[in-house]
Parts: sequence; structure tokens; C-alpha cells
Amino acid sequence: MNKSQHPATIHTCIEKTGQLMQVLYQKIVRIWLNQTSVKRFAYLCFLGAILSVVISACAGSYSATEPEIKLRLVSFSVTKAAHDQIIPKFVEKWQKEHNQKVVFDQSYGGSVAQAADVISGKQEADIVHLALPLDVIRIQQAGLIKSSWQIRTPRNGIVSRSVAAIVTREGNPKKIQTWADLAKDDVQLIAANPKTSGIGIWELLAFWGSVTQNGGDEATALNYIAKVYQNAAVLTKDAREASDVFFQKDQGDVLITYENEVNLAEKTTSKLPYVIPGLNISIDNPVAVVDKNIDEHKTRKVAEAFVDFLYSSEAQREFAKLQYRPVDPTVTQEVISQYTPIQTLFTAQDLGGWDIIQTKFLNDGAIFDKVKANSKA
Repeated sequence: MNKSQHPATIHTCIEKTGQLMQVLYQKIVRIWLNQTSVKRFAYLCFLGAILSVVISACAGSYSATEPEIKLRLVSFSVTKAAHDQIIPKFVEKWQKEHNQKVVFDQSYGGSVAQAADVISGKQEADIVHLALPLDVIRIQQAGLIKSSWQIRTPRNGIVSRSVAAIVTREGNPKKIQTWADLAKDDVQLIAANPKTSGIGIWELLAFWGSVTQNGGDEATALNYIAKVYQNAAVLTKDAREASDVFFQKDQGDVLITYENEVNLAEKTTSKLPYVIPGLNISIDNPVAVVDKNIDEHKTRKVAEAFVDFLYSSEAQREFAKLQYRPVDPTVTQEVISQYTPIQTLFTAQDLGGWDIIQTKFLNDGAIFDKVKANSKA
């Protein structure tokens, strides 16, 4: 028996099955006496088919009738503050509408590493909210998510957005204003590792795009990012660790992070100057149900309802309070004045799309590995 199956529910289902079988038995016995052996065999098969359907229906109804159901949410490190506000609202809504308590098992960490744990089975996620579409694509390619995940939800599966921010020390002593300034010889950069972290990948793409989307060629871009990573004193496992190293441990001259992470840091540490470059990358964060797991856990209905809730105006306003850029157009218009305008916003598609990005930048021996091999990090 599955641990989530309630004995009373099972008893009720078995009782109803028995009553149905008794009625069918009485009718079939009457027919049996007047039929050939071939037709008798056919009636037995028919009876068995009905029994299988009823038992399957009982088995599939357990999660819907349980007083409590668990949802496993796996997300990237900096979304915890938003989910801490959103989840209680969903729990209250679901309880009111379905008389069922939803308990969330939550995990936060570097997006690349989180996706790897879901693929390996280390984390049996019902829902993933990750830092970039590539991580959901990897889970899809492993056979856990159906290929239609982007068209089953609004905005091609993108539920939250951000852009890159350049944070400096008080007074900005190194005079860092642009992407180009990160390559100065005397700058010490705190960045995240693209091998484990979504922000690490977005940083790498932002560095590259700051050249190629501004008229520079790829040779110039490669030379630039080589200098930037030489200045990377620390490559952390995720965005939250990078923020802690910079804000809490007071290491480095400059931090590249999510715009929303700057807002959160300001609430817990002294305010530091930062720049939102006018040439910036759209940091698109996807959400998806993990089909294989929700079918095994019998949580599809509640998991899909939670994903839908993340797109609601109520949830999108919670994202906006933490400086995520909402994907809901109505909420966007409500809060647009609180964000720094971006003159040129490029996307992953402008850099070739995720298949090319994986091959060109992230595979073993690709651009990042070559650059890192020649850096001090």
C-alpha cells in the first residue's frame, strides 16, 4: 500500500466494488445457464475487465480523497523568499476549495545541480521552478517531463523574469559602470559557476552578449570573457552563495547577480550601489510539472493547480514585490515604474538558442572550460 492511502478510503472503495460485483454476479449467473461455453468464457472476460476498471478507479482516487497531500517543489536558490509568500496563499486556496491540506517539501540550490538531482532520482520533484529553460529541457530529455511542457502553461513555461545587476562596494572605488569595466586588471569579481548554477550560465551569456549584441565579433567576445574570468576570485555553486560571499563575507570588488537578489540583499545588509546595464539579458525562469513523478505520486491535479497559481495576478504581485519582473501583463503595468528601463534586451534565442548554447559554451571542452582553464579561479 502506498503510504498516502487512507485505510477508510480503501475500505469504502472495496465495499462499493463488492456491492457492484454482487449485482453483476447475480445477472451473469442467470445468463450463464443459458449460453454455450464460448459465450460463458466471454462473460468471464467481461466481468474481469469491469473489475479491473473499478479497482483502478479506486486506486486513482486515493490522493483526491486524502485529508493531506504532499507536493515536492525543487527550485533554484533565490526563489525561496518568493515561494515563502506564495505557497501559504495557495495552501489556503486549495484547502478552501477542496478541503485538503497541501504540505510542501521544498528544496533550493544551484539550478544546474538541482536539475541533475531530479534526473538522477535523488530528488523526486513534482514541480520544478528553475533558473533557465535549459535545465527543464535536460529533465525532459531524461524522459521525466513530456515534450509539450512549454505549451501546457502560459508564456512558454516562463513564470518569472529578471535581468543582470552589477553590484559594487560603497562609493564604487573601482569606478565600475559597464560590462567592459569588469575586464579591468584591478577588479576582483564574485561570480557563480556555470557548471552548477543558473546565474552562472546567465552571467556567461550576459558577458558574451555584451560584446556580440553590441557589434563586436566572437574573437573580441572570447578575449573579453577570458579577462573577466581571470578576475573571478571565487566561482560559487549558486547565486545565493555568491551573494553571501560578497555581502556577508565582504569579499570581492563586484558581484554579478539577479536584479531581484540585489533587492533582497538590501533588506538584510547595508545598501550598496549597483548598475542595471542598459544592454542586458532577459533572464527567463521556467516552471514545469515532472510528469513521471506526479503520475507515480498521484499529485497531477494539485501540482498543475499550483503551477497555474504561479501565473495568477496574486502570485505575480508577490514576485514583483521581490523585484522579479512579472510575466503577467496587467501586473507588469502596475509595477513598471519601479524597474530600471533596459535599452537593449537580448535573449537566449539571440545567441542561437539552448541547443547551440549547450554545445558552444557549456559542454566539456567548450568555451567555458577553455576560458576557466586559463583563469585564476
